[in-house]
Amino acid sequence: MARTPALRIPFLENGDRLTRSEFERRYDAMPNVKKAELIEGVVYVASAVRAKSHGRPHAQIMTWLGAYYAATPGVDLADNATVRLDLDNEPQPDALLRIEPQLGGRSRITEDDYIEGAPELIVEVAASSASYDMNDKLKVYRRNAVQEYLVWQIYENRLDWFCLHNSEYINLEPNAKGIIQSQVFPGLWLAVDALLTGDLARVLAELQKALATPDHQAFITRLRQN
Repeated sequence: MARTPALRIPFLENGDRLTRSEFERRYDAMPNVKKAELIEGVVYVASAVRAKSHGRPHAQIMTWLGAYYAATPGVDLADNATVRLDLDNEPQPDALLRIEPQLGGRSRITEDDYIEGAPELIVEVAASSASYDMNDKLKVYRRNAVQEYLVWQIYENRLDWFCLHNSEYINLEPNAKGIIQSQVFPGLWLAVDALLTGDLARVLAELQKALATPDHQAFITRLRQN
C-alpha cells in the first residue's frame, strides 16, 4: 500500500496573515530563517543583515546595554529574542532590557524559553523612519505598555527614545551635555552624539559615570528589596 505523504509545513512569507500559534509552527520548521516577526497578525521576514547599516550599530547598542546589565543585578538583557506580546504580535527586537518578574518586572521567560509580556525597554536598529519600526511596531509597543522604546534610524543618523506617559509615547530629549537618561532604568545614560558619530569609547565612559551615581545604587537596592 502506498504511503500518504506527510504534509509539508508551509514556509513563512512576507505578508502572510497568521495566528500566533501558526506563526510559531512555521518559524520552528524553518531553522535557516534567523529573524521573523508577527506584527498585527502580519508576517515580516528579515532580509540579510548588512555590516555598516545594521551589524555594527547593533553591536554598539549591545555593548552599551551589556555594560549596564553587568552592573545591575536583577535586570536581564536579550539580543534578538522573540517576545510574545499578545495574540497578534510576536516581535523579535534587536535588543531589550527587562526587570525580572519577582523584582517587579512585567515580562517572564516561559517554560519553552520565550519572553512573554512587555519588556521595560526595547531597542530597534531601523533602516529609515519609513520602516515599520517607526509605525506599526511603535503602536504595538505603546499599546502593550513597553515603558521605553529606542529607535536608531541609520540612514537618517537619528535616534529617538520614547517613554510611555499617560498611555502615549513622549520623546526624551538630551540634556545640555547631549545625554539622554532612561526614566525606567536609573543610570542608563546615552551620549547620543557620541553614538551617532561612532565614538563608542565616550558612550561607555558616560555610562560608567552614570553607574557610579546614587540613583543607580538606589535602584539596585530597590530591586534587592523586592
